[in-house]
Amino acid sequence: MILTRDKSFYKNFFSLMVVLALQNMIVLSVNLIDNIMIGSYSEEALSGVTAVNQIQYIFQQLLMGSGDALVVLGSQYWGQNRTQPIKRIYVGGLMLGLCVGILLFVAASIIPDSMISIFTSNELHIQYGVEYINIIKFTYLIFPIITLTLSSLKSVETVKIAFVTSVVSLFINAGINYTLIYGNFGFPRMGVTGAAIGTLVARAVELTIIFIYVFRIDKKLCYKFKDLFTFDRDSVVHYLKTCYMFVIVAVMFGLSTALQTVILGHLDVSNFEGDAIAANSISSTMYMMLKVAAIGAASAASITIGKSIGQNRIDKVKEYTKTLQIIFVCIGIITSITLFLIRIPILNLYTDISDNTRQLANNFILVLCVTCIGTSYQMPVMTGIIRGGGDSAFVLKNDLVSIWGIVIPVSIIAAYVLKLHPVVIVVCLNADQVFKCGASFIKCNRYNWIKKLTKPETPSEALAKED
Repeated sequence: MILTRDKSFYKNFFSLMVVLALQNMIVLSVNLIDNIMIGSYSEEALSGVTAVNQIQYIFQQLLMGSGDALVVLGSQYWGQNRTQPIKRIYVGGLMLGLCVGILLFVAASIIPDSMISIFTSNELHIQYGVEYINIIKFTYLIFPIITLTLSSLKSVETVKIAFVTSVVSLFINAGINYTLIYGNFGFPRMGVTGAAIGTLVARAVELTIIFIYVFRIDKKLCYKFKDLFTFDRDSVVHYLKTCYMFVIVAVMFGLSTALQTVILGHLDVSNFEGDAIAANSISSTMYMMLKVAAIGAASAASITIGKSIGQNRIDKVKEYTKTLQIIFVCIGIITSITLFLIRIPILNLYTDISDNTRQLANNFILVLCVTCIGTSYQMPVMTGIIRGGGDSAFVLKNDLVSIWGIVIPVSIIAAYVLKLHPVVIVVCLNADQVFKCGASFIKCNRYNWIKKLTKPETPSEALAKED
């Protein structure tokens, strides 16, 4: 049987997937609006902000790795109807995220220009980047709390609050951007500083809404303020042992993505016309808007698989796995067609970029129309099914070989030795999205990734249940 006949699976999976995809779309809409507004203000400003956002992206990947580990481990506990361990491992994730956030904040305060110069050698881009990071650095202290708290809620299948906070963030950020970037309604024209203020205020409001929800409304985890400071050594160590593979994979992926900006930002511009950094920012942001379906599917699959393993329903895990793979391929085909159809109308919204940059972005998008089919299959299989089932080591090994052993070296040679056109370099940078499908398919259908990660119930936990 290829497709499961379990109606509850479709209801639960698609309800999770749709909300998670919409939430990711709203989050990325904020980035798209930032890009369009800043791009209309200045192409150089867009490149400077893009360079800073690579730092944010790497940080975000680390937090996503921490959050994914929390979701995988927490969903297995949720399958066993045990919520106390979820609150304890949440503290471990929070500690990790805040420590990195503080380090980034300090670095951005002391050496902002050095951080940005990693991603671009253009002095004007660096100048705009420093202006942006001077404000955006404060979000490095807020974002870990938002991400890890929402991850703990996702592990118990509470996902709507993430969507609500994202919608509020979108409107706040867009409103402040429109007011401060261009100086509307009598406010000063602040450019990239105005964009940074919009993002910071939106993050602060997000955190406020989330805290109100978890402390006053949520009925599953029932957080109390003291839970944020309740340190249980065994639970934290258990989480960190599970988490480190997730974090390494996420950071490596973030670094490899940021390297695209590094490579494109240091090209010999005499070989072509157009701003490669701006074109890559536009194309990747547009693609990420559609990639949300695959990201939502991966997150929903992780929760579904983890919960089923926690319930010890291994026969259902195998049944669901076959169905999920077909769903992922369908998502990839739909994403590819949609991206192809919307690319020109969206590109026309960027009014202040050159025709050469617009054409370069269009060519980048055409490459992504092909590779996104592979991405929509292998990424949810890797991070949703295999890693969600408890095997994070395979994902790490796969990335080490495909990204760091093949893609990055080949791309560097193409850019700096052979001095090929940026479109060819983008093909090299995204080639792994296709050839990783083979390894994903073989591993997924062997089912040797199914692992129970939970610890046995402790006497104190059993006593707490009785109370």
